[in-house]
Order: sequence, then structure tokens, then C-alpha cells
Amino acid sequence: MATRTGITTPFTSRSTASDVIAGVDLTGRRAVVTGAASGIGVETARALAGAGAEVTLAVRDTEAGHRTAEAIRATTGNEGVRVAALDLTDPASVRAFTAAWQGPLHILVNNAGVMAAPESRTPQGWELQFATNHLGHFALTAGLHGALAGAGGARVVSVSSSGHLFSPVVFDDLHFTERPYDPWLAYGQSKTANVLFAVEAGRRWADDGITANALMPGGIRTNLGRYMDEAQMGLFMTHLQALLGEGAPLPEMSFKSVEQGAATSVLLAASPLLDGISGRYFEDCDEAPPHQPGTNTGVAPHALDPEAAERLWQVSEQLLG
Repeated sequence: MATRTGITTPFTSRSTASDVIAGVDLTGRRAVVTGAASGIGVETARALAGAGAEVTLAVRDTEAGHRTAEAIRATTGNEGVRVAALDLTDPASVRAFTAAWQGPLHILVNNAGVMAAPESRTPQGWELQFATNHLGHFALTAGLHGALAGAGGARVVSVSSSGHLFSPVVFDDLHFTERPYDPWLAYGQSKTANVLFAVEAGRRWADDGITANALMPGGIRTNLGRYMDEAQMGLFMTHLQALLGEGAPLPEMSFKSVEQGAATSVLLAASPLLDGISGRYFEDCDEAPPHQPGTNTGVAPHALDPEAAERLWQVSEQLLG
């Protein structure tokens, strides 16, 4: 079997969102960025708006969304920055968002997420991180499929994480009803689901001209880490040590700026370098190589498994009714 060549770009871990979108004209394109009221979502939306796109900030906190939109309009001069309510844990909210959307959609950045949350469930009994990070975005993207297909060459971007290395999707116990809840295994499962979604969406929707890719933005100090107290950090380091192997030295924690953290999202959303590329996982602006034992980078085989991707799609449809 022929090996696939990994996609590389001129950009690096130090590149910013403005670096990767320099010279790109998105006039006439429409974009949605979820979770765009904080963190890398803001910079992703700002970069797309700065290149001329009409951008909708899909956010749970609309007051924060309107403040962000005003700031983006001020810094980019683009008046086409809008705000819409979206609660990814509430299927009715997702349906309302997709029902209200009219016309084509060229770029969908599934950016919102929660990390290492305490054990919590939605009214449907779904584990919170799986419900937010995967199921909500699955429902949103599926609900916008017609708009994406109507755009011609639409792109779907799923923000995943190296946390996917901690866990595959455990189909026999998605919601931690049979095993003790572990916030990092739950997070890892949801981030694996983000990659598997890109794999299967890319396959199913190729004939519609839709591409879908996933990415690891890098370590960034944002509101995503709001649950990271001392106990959670200790548990994280335990999982990291298990991933690297007993006795292996822990890597130095390096952090990106928010502008650098948004770079890979913006690259996948808008760069002509990624035309026609689909079903892949990127980190630091390049396609990630296969994960190697003893490291905390690269993409795990369980995240690119086409059988798991198809199964997850079917299970997600069943859960959402």
C-alpha cells in the first residue's frame, strides 16, 4: 500500500494567524466560528474577518459575543461580523441556529470546547465533554450540510488536541456510566471524536466539495484551562507519564500566544495551500506524523481509523435522534 505524503507548509509553531492568512482574500465568503468570544476563537474570527469574510460568532454568552464582535469590527474595519446564540449542549439551541442560517456557508470552524471538566451530564445523560466537544458540533455541522454543500469548496475545521492520545472513543461506555469518571480520559475521548468526525465527514461529503480537517492548536493559556487546579494538573501529569512511559522525562511545557494558537485553525480554514486536502490532523501548521511511543505529539492510529469514524457517525446520529 502506498504511503501518504504528509502535508507541509512554510509556517511553523511560531507563526500567527495573521501570518498564515496574509495575502488571502475572503471577500464574499461566509464563516462561522463557534466559541468565538474567548481564546483562540477570537483570533480565528479576527483573522477571517481581516481577510474580508463575513463572520458569525456562534457563542453561548451573547453579551461577550457582542463585545468581541465590536472589537473585531474596530480592528479590521469589517462591518460584517455578527453574533448568534449557540449552546452546544442543547440540541434545541443547535437546531435553532441551523434553521436560522440562510444561504451558503464557506467556512465552519468548530472551535468551542471544554477541557477536564468535573463529572457532569446533560439532561439527556450525555457526558458533558463528549456532548460539548463532539455531539454539539456534529449536530451543528450536519445541520449546516446543505449550506456547506451549496458554497462550493466549503471547509470544516475541528479543533482537537494532543489530548486525543489519552483515549480512543470507548463505544461501550461513552458516558462513563460503567467506569469511574476521569476528566482527562473523557477529554481525550472527545478530542479523538473531533478527529474521527473530520475523517468521516471528509469521506461522506467529498462529492459535495466539502473538506474537513482537525488540528491541535498547541498549548495556550486561555479560559479553556479554567478547571486546571492542582489536583487536575496532577492527574494530567499522571496520564502524560503513562503516555510517555514509566521513567521517561517529562517534556518542558511550552506555550504559544493566542495569535500563534489560532494559526493552524486559520490555515485549515482559509489557506489555498490546503485546497482539496481532507480527513487529516495537523499540528504546528503541518500535517502531524503518526504518534511515536514516548512522545506526546503526532496523531494516534485510533483517531484516523476509518471503521471507528463510520461507527462514531452512526452512534452520533442515533444519540441525536
